[in-house]
Amino acid sequence: MSNGIVQKDDRVLRKTAEEVPIENIKSRRIETIIRRMVKALDGEEDGIAIAAPQIGESVRIFVVSKKIFELMEEEERRRKTKRENLDDFEKERPEYKNMVFINPKILKTSKKTSLMEEGCLSVRWLYGKVKRHQKTSVKAFGEDGLPFTMGGSGLLSQVFQHEIDHLDGILFTDKAKDLRDIPPKA
Repeated sequence: MSNGIVQKDDRVLRKTAEEVPIENIKSRRIETIIRRMVKALDGEEDGIAIAAPQIGESVRIFVVSKKIFELMEEEERRRKTKRENLDDFEKERPEYKNMVFINPKILKTSKKTSLMEEGCLSVRWLYGKVKRHQKTSVKAFGEDGLPFTMGGSGLLSQVFQHEIDHLDGILFTDKAKDLRDIPPKA
């Protein structure tokens, strides 16, 4: 268990996580769980999201790392500079924050799907291709207890689906094709 992240044989990863009662969202227990999730996520260089069951807590919460928004912006920036040869490449970058999703529910998914490369902090160092919807819209509560809706495409859509699978006791390896072990180079 590196950085407090449970691995694939732990039974908590196969349970359907419990909803957080709305009145408990701002409780010390939930704040502590979120803090532990962020710490575990930040401790993994390649981690872009984590679900509460991955730290042994069977509650319906996941955190998306600010790294994902930085990656998406970088990708968009590269596309724009190739397309338009922009000089505003060095514009001030927004300050991204980790996003917390409590009791998330998928509202909508696109009909279009893609086979996407996936890995998981709880299934180290296995990777495979998973069929995911290209766009996903999710509603959830923030750590402030307020509801919000967010849509995502590409990587963000994939993350929403992967993390909600965790909350339903499903690992990506249950759905993946072409699984292979790729340990880090020493």
